[in-house]
Amino acid sequence: MEPAPALTKKQVILRVFLLALVLAGTVLLIVFRDKLQSLESLGYPGIFLLSLLSNATIIVPLPGVIITSAMAMVFNPFWVAIAAGLGAALGELSGYLAGVAGQVVLQDSENLRKLSGWITRHGEWAILFLALVPNPLFDMAGILAGSSRMPVAKFLFFCAVGKIIKMLLFAYLGAGLFSIFR
Repeated sequence: MEPAPALTKKQVILRVFLLALVLAGTVLLIVFRDKLQSLESLGYPGIFLLSLLSNATIIVPLPGVIITSAMAMVFNPFWVAIAAGLGAALGELSGYLAGVAGQVVLQDSENLRKLSGWITRHGEWAILFLALVPNPLFDMAGILAGSSRMPVAKFLFFCAVGKIIKMLLFAYLGAGLFSIFR
């Protein structure tokens, strides 16, 4: 793996600003997480926004899949999963952007180079798999995808496919449990 080209002062400032913005957004979402529940009353757009915001945090997960299961008890599980999966994929851009911005800070890390190599070798399939499997560490996949310069459209597409499939499972599980205990 060849070393990354030197960054201009403007690129460094932009990346540091971007990283600070993502971290500030994470702190705000954690502080105001109780207020996010009110978005549920907006129906599918609220589910989309709630999922987007719960996935926009870095490293500290908010309970997006639990919300998906609960909303599927009230709304059509298929459309809940689509709204939640698309919102989750867009929310994961925070990790991707942190990876782009974090190149300034992390480019000399040996572990990052190894993990970035794994994402580079397996590319979209790694993103799809990690988005599909419920895990709180998907942010790392976004960070690595951003730091390895994976095209954002490719990242978003495979992230959305994985998140939608995962949300379909949780939505139908939630709807099924509701029908059993009704």
